[in-house]
Amino acid sequence: MKSILILTTLMLIFGGCSHKNAFSNFEMTQKQELGASSLQNSKVKAGERVDGIFSAIYLNEVYPESFNQNEYFYVFYYLKNEENTSLKLNGLAPLKIKKLEKENQFSHLVKVQNRWTQYYLVSFAQQENNISLVFENGQSFSDALVYQKDEQ
Repeated sequence: MKSILILTTLMLIFGGCSHKNAFSNFEMTQKQELGASSLQNSKVKAGERVDGIFSAIYLNEVYPESFNQNEYFYVFYYLKNEENTSLKLNGLAPLKIKKLEKENQFSHLVKVQNRWTQYYLVSFAQQENNISLVFENGQSFSDALVYQKDEQ
């Protein structure tokens, strides 16, 4: 009887300490939800060979109050061989590219943070219609990431 009382007491003590469960990892802020819905990924390929992964978040959708004059993207990628990289939006070169640290003002939008990925804030001239973002690396390129622009 004494051992049952001790066992029950220990179970209550340790069982009562846990306030988190698996679903607590799925709680997101509104900005994280917008970031997740805007996130698009593509493999960087040369023929059938995969040279890396390219991902982008369209910041105009996530932060319309801050990013509304041009087209802004939070871009992160990993490449096996990084040479002659370029980004084009509807065939146009970017206005500005700013390299970011692994932990930056947009890190909270995605859970991907590692030492081999490059992070950038990229801006392009404002486009009227839907936009198509393509990443190129020498002879390799990504599929176009297509974003629907909201009618304003």
